Amino acid sequence: MRRKSTLAAALSLLVLLAVLSSVPFFTEAKASTGAACSAQSMITLENSTNRVLYEHNADKKLPMASTTKIVTAITVIDACDDLEKIVEVPDAAVGVEGSSVYLERGEKVKIIDLLHGLMLQSGNDCAAALAIVTAGSLEKFARMMNAKAAEAGAVNSNFVTPHGLHDDNHYTTARDLALITSYAMKNPVFRRIVSTKRYTMPWQGRDYDRVLLNKNKLLHTFDGCDGVKTGYTKKAGRCLVSSAERDGMRVIAVVLNDGPMFEDCAALMEKAFSEYRLVGVGPGEGVCARIPVTGGKSSEVGAAGETFFYPMTDGEAQRVQARLFPLSGLCAPVEKGTEAGKFSVTLDNQLLFTGKLYTINSVGGLDVWDYSRKLIGSW
Repeated sequence: MRRKSTLAAALSLLVLLAVLSSVPFFTEAKASTGAACSAQSMITLENSTNRVLYEHNADKKLPMASTTKIVTAITVIDACDDLEKIVEVPDAAVGVEGSSVYLERGEKVKIIDLLHGLMLQSGNDCAAALAIVTAGSLEKFARMMNAKAAEAGAVNSNFVTPHGLHDDNHYTTARDLALITSYAMKNPVFRRIVSTKRYTMPWQGRDYDRVLLNKNKLLHTFDGCDGVKTGYTKKAGRCLVSSAERDGMRVIAVVLNDGPMFEDCAALMEKAFSEYRLVGVGPGEGVCARIPVTGGKSSEVGAAGETFFYPMTDGEAQRVQARLFPLSGLCAPVEKGTEAGKFSVTLDNQLLFTGKLYTINSVGGLDVWDYSRKLIGSW
């Protein structure tokens, strides 16, 4: 009897271990509340430098559902000279499956309205319409999307559709999606659209307008949230790309195949804001070096370098070092802003930035009276 109970206990332990081994876990990017991120893949980075703050399976190729529309939107915005242009809804954009703003055949609509329908309502019909009016076909637009993704630094993605409905050849990684979003969030038009909570879109032929409500609930619940896009398909699971800015620092969080996507993105961004801040690094705007000048009204000129800002923890900020490499000398006349050397900034001996030193004032050359005074003085 005791033998049977021991065997049963052993089997139960094996079953428990098997279950635990199949549950995704994350050890590097726990939220400040102590809750772990349950995403199959995630990444959090700072927008201005693309420094990765936390990551887990960030290079795993996965479907991303409607977060695809981030690429669609920035591709259209960069390609279009006039977002107020009125276009006709193509037949192929009518009745696209999934989320929709119910575009009608032959309807006249502004490109900027389609972009809001794309990013707020997640309209698959808007995605198809934008792709066709921008490139002439879905296939040509997919090539434009891939070129734009590569421009943003994405190297492990392939985009086939403008809306993200499942296709086995349509995939990205959390890292690529974060880099694309970081690129897009530097565009003021894109930022304005994805931060819009409510938008009124005309509906031709009706006596009322479409009212579009942004599906990203973090815009209402997370301090500083300013974007960007939700997504869901059965294959991709729940996906979210979020962005928030506090004290001049914007962080972007991407979670793919994550049930509690809103909660996890909020926790990751909160953690980032609690642990990191933008720190000015470099020689600064003041004089950091004196460069000898020959043949000038002054024997030297001050030089300074640009200040860069980098996200760091308080501990890291104390370990930053700047090294100066000023020129050994300059010949007059010297104009203000003349290159006068270089500098580098390292953190724990890892190079962060290199920059140039520039003169902060001018030094005129000696004229005949200056030489005469020098000659008299030497007597």
